Amino acid sequence: MARMAPPDDERNWIQNSLAGDTEAFAALVKEHQKMVIALAFRMTGSWADAEDLAQETFLRAFRQLNSFRAESKLSTWLCQIAVNLSLNWRARESRRGEVHSTWSENVITETPAGFPDALSGRVQSALDKLPPKQRAAMVLTVYENHNHAEAAKILNCSEATVSWRVFAARQKLKRLLKGISHEPL
Repeated sequence: MARMAPPDDERNWIQNSLAGDTEAFAALVKEHQKMVIALAFRMTGSWADAEDLAQETFLRAFRQLNSFRAESKLSTWLCQIAVNLSLNWRARESRRGEVHSTWSENVITETPAGFPDALSGRVQSALDKLPPKQRAAMVLTVYENHNHAEAAKILNCSEATVSWRVFAARQKLKRLLKGISHEPL
């Protein structure tokens, strides 16, 4: 499990970043990079797009760090940025008609070091078929282990809406994944 920075360290890194210390911001990126990439991967189904979205997330965070009010954890704020960018990415991809399904037809046999167990291509493909807001609710609550209150804050909706989206997504995934063995892939 990744080490989380003590709150004082994180506050100092934020303050120093606001004062122009790029090394302090680099420490923030290092602290949260795996989480942001994993979230973006689960939203997009593509490691390359996830890395691009993570980079865009941190660029946006750097530009808007002065708007972070510390009413929530920095990780929650970063997740909110990453989810919004991922949803926008999905909308752009849909408009262009680009589908990133080639890799998801096969089972992923390796994942980069430090990431959770490999997802089967069929599971990721099923996640990709969910409506974007349902996918975001599932990724945040199931894969990123946020509770419904945190997910609601990230998605800018009510806890009841998160619960409904997770319920609806689970029902769709059950239909889409009917017949998949529960044995490890």
